[in-house]
Amino acid sequence: MVKSVPVPKISVTEPDWSREKPRQWWDPSRQLLKSIRAYQKWHERGGIMGRFLCRVNVLQHRFWSVITGTDIPINCQIAGGLLLPHPNGIVIHPSVSVGPNCLIFQQVTMVRNVKIGGHVDIGAGAKILRDVRIGDHAKIGANAVVLCDVPAGATAVGVPARIITHSQSETQENSDCETPISQTTS
Repeated sequence: MVKSVPVPKISVTEPDWSREKPRQWWDPSRQLLKSIRAYQKWHERGGIMGRFLCRVNVLQHRFWSVITGTDIPINCQIAGGLLLPHPNGIVIHPSVSVGPNCLIFQQVTMVRNVKIGGHVDIGAGAKILRDVRIGDHAKIGANAVVLCDVPAGATAVGVPARIITHSQSETQENSDCETPISQTTS
């Protein structure tokens, strides 16, 4: 008899800060996020010490940005719990808002005014090329080109991205997107 192990539900509102904690000194993606968090903390506090530590964190951010090969602005709105397993080639516009507990793979590009919900997984090489909203628990497939909103819990795949719904009876129509396709259950 095989016991089923319950899969823990990842929150879309409460960040899991342990996902960002560096495990060792040479942990480039987590060190990059650490420098962003430290800069934002000291920038908010201000004062002489805050200005000095902001400059130190800017230097750390530049170092880790070169090491990881990313272009994530130091003033970007990123909620906690972000995972960047392979951070090289990630480009994020400063006006992008990323929700808690997201996962972003390599070579992802996001343009201005994109709003990413909580616990969104974005596959390698995905491009989000318009100011769209990606709902909570959504998934963006590898190399997808997203040009329209992705509803919560849906999956976007292809070029241009089409929305795959969870059941055959469910359909989401959007004039900016191609007609969604339904995922068949096996």
